[in-house]
Amino acid sequence: MSEITLYGSPLSLYTGRARSYLIKAGEQYTETLPNSAYYEEHVLPKMGGRRSIPAIETEEGEVIRDGAAIIDHYEQRCGNEHTPNNPKQKIVSLLFDVIGSEGLLRPAMHYRWNFPEENSAFLQFHFETFVSANLNKKGLAEKRMNQMREAGRNFGAVPQTYALIETLYFELIQKLDVHFGNAPYLLGNKPSIGDFGLIAPLYGHLGRDPKPLSIMQSQAIRLYRWVERMNRPDRDMGEFSAQNRSYLEADEIPDTLIDVLKLLAIDFMPETKAACAYINTWIGQQNSLPPNTIAERGVGMCNFDVHGVSITALAQPYRFYLLSRTQQEFEKLDQSDKDDVLDLFAKCNMREIFDLKLDRQIGRHDNREVWL
Repeated sequence: MSEITLYGSPLSLYTGRARSYLIKAGEQYTETLPNSAYYEEHVLPKMGGRRSIPAIETEEGEVIRDGAAIIDHYEQRCGNEHTPNNPKQKIVSLLFDVIGSEGLLRPAMHYRWNFPEENSAFLQFHFETFVSANLNKKGLAEKRMNQMREAGRNFGAVPQTYALIETLYFELIQKLDVHFGNAPYLLGNKPSIGDFGLIAPLYGHLGRDPKPLSIMQSQAIRLYRWVERMNRPDRDMGEFSAQNRSYLEADEIPDTLIDVLKLLAIDFMPETKAACAYINTWIGQQNSLPPNTIAERGVGMCNFDVHGVSITALAQPYRFYLLSRTQQEFEKLDQSDKDDVLDLFAKCNMREIFDLKLDRQIGRHDNREVWL
């Protein structure tokens, strides 16, 4: 049987999520850039017309686009090995997947694109690797880099928000550093779906680009060890006395993780509320969205305040596609477990997260996210 082929890049935020999962799941894979004739002729046509990474070609020749779908595919094969069974841990894990994939885009883009002196040469090299050898590498790389800089501004990383982004980010990495001083992963001694979501921004951008890497290595050493650990096939947790491979007992959510969630709520909740309201208004204004209409990544700009700072950011339906997975798992719980989860999330100032739903569901069809 042939190996999995992972189409991605070390530079890519979302590739980091899928790669870490494949590593920790013990799947054999080969990673390559999406710049070959084979990719153009045989892989891209099976991706629903969306040129994005990560994507994989499975051992059986199936093409799967998007990190969440890739992880779902292998979790189903291995009996959901990285999905906690206990209710609070399961819901927290799924929420961290949303936050990592969608809620930390602002600091990820800020620390990549707004420090040109430290990052430019590094980024130029990597973006040129995407371009085939027979094309204008420098020119095409610069064009793509400019598109990504603009994306960073669309996520709200603009001069008037720089100070807020940096303040919240420094507080976040300090709280994560405390947590990872007590446990090798978010929920104990094995990685969960939440760890794979969180590694996306904290490796591809924040744990690898020169400027944020220097910050993490000097200001959050234990967090950096987690980033290393998430990219190694072995447990790599020799600094911890307990070496068992299990989640915390009795459905425990440690205080250190509650502190992290309370901090994340400061930014994540106002943006999610604003985006939900904006997208629902947009849905109501559409004359027709036939089933399986592509759910584009952005439908307009929403506005919200964080600590008195006004932020304008792209309202992204994909956030709610991921969030709906968390909400659906919550709805499966019995009432006692629901009450325990709600009590926990009230402590984290995130109780409303279970009520923020779009008026129309999003699913997948032909390797794309679509309106159902």
